[in-house]
Amino acid sequence: MIERKEHRYEKAVLVGLITREQDEDKLTEYLDELEFLAYTAGASVERRFTQKLTQADSRTFVGKGKMEEIRDFVRENEIGTVIFDDELSPSQLKNLEREMEVKILDRTNLILDIFAQRAQTSYARTQVELAQYEYLLPRLTRMWTHLERQRGGIGMRGPGETEIETDRRIIRDRIALLKEKLKTIDKQMATQRNNRGKMVRVALVGYTNVGKSTLMNALSKSDVFAENKLFATLDTTVRKVVIGNLPFLLTDTVGFIRKLPTQLVESFKSTLDEVREADLLLHIVDISHESFEDHINSVHQILQEIDAHQKPMIMVFNKIDGFSYVKKDEDDLTPAKRENISLDEWKKTWMAKSKYPTVFISALTKENFPEMKKMIYDEVHRIHISRFPYNDFLFEYFDEE
Repeated sequence: MIERKEHRYEKAVLVGLITREQDEDKLTEYLDELEFLAYTAGASVERRFTQKLTQADSRTFVGKGKMEEIRDFVRENEIGTVIFDDELSPSQLKNLEREMEVKILDRTNLILDIFAQRAQTSYARTQVELAQYEYLLPRLTRMWTHLERQRGGIGMRGPGETEIETDRRIIRDRIALLKEKLKTIDKQMATQRNNRGKMVRVALVGYTNVGKSTLMNALSKSDVFAENKLFATLDTTVRKVVIGNLPFLLTDTVGFIRKLPTQLVESFKSTLDEVREADLLLHIVDISHESFEDHINSVHQILQEIDAHQKPMIMVFNKIDGFSYVKKDEDDLTPAKRENISLDEWKKTWMAKSKYPTVFISALTKENFPEMKKMIYDEVHRIHISRFPYNDFLFEYFDEE
């Protein structure tokens, strides 16, 4: 009989700062998300450490006293990893590792690690590797990597060149090679996009873990990987979908996140090209999440960064199944709570008054799917007839369910 091995999580602690730009409530939200990131990467968070500072300490991010408190806790409880909520400078990483003698990660490094775990295709792995090397390059002063073994030392080291300089040169060469590889793949993907013809392209966008892949599966009747973890999907998936008798292409894309590392935005340029070249965006929002408004703002900010913020959009508020509606008595004048809002009441909220068409659904239970499908059909139909006005008579909406 084969003995099953349970997954062992690394013990970790989280560290964050309360500053002028980030109050205690905001920090709590960020640390909640950081803990979910840590869990996704395979860590078990034992404790959180916070400190109120005007700005991060240039040497150790937190003050000396707080750093010693974290160090003592780490040693007493055999903690292997300390994770900081913000990106650390190379000198901060070096000093913290020397003082604590454990693995030090920042938010960027943690996200890159999750991406490396989740990358399935050669293309995704190449994008992640490029982002990791670009993150690593300025931090080589603390990491003695001995990369010259990969390159071959004889004849490759200049006179008087130090080992760290050799490492930097090897990484720069690797970055250049990966960029060339991505350029080749980018051209292939651009050709694939052109070969899809003139079908209307619809892209699912949204914060990570809002249910995009679940909705993709429901609409396209496909089997795209979906999981209740952050960044379950890295590779772009394109499926042909037909609503009524109107076909269009539906694309599932990588989820966005607050403080998204710049290296990833650049490395995943082609994945984001699917968003740039889409005719219509379905912005999926997890309405059951306490910070969904922040998530909306983060997505709009990234769309602006990639110059896709002026595209037609439908706001799809997902996970209304996370609420159980309890009908109130007629004489109960207290306002409806988050846990007992009905679909009709959702439609009276400020979310429904967005400048974009808005719908409230559950991708899991398919609640209110007919209304969403009709809304998507109307938008796709409008785009389609603007291109092909002569074949409008071919399409007529009907609910296939």
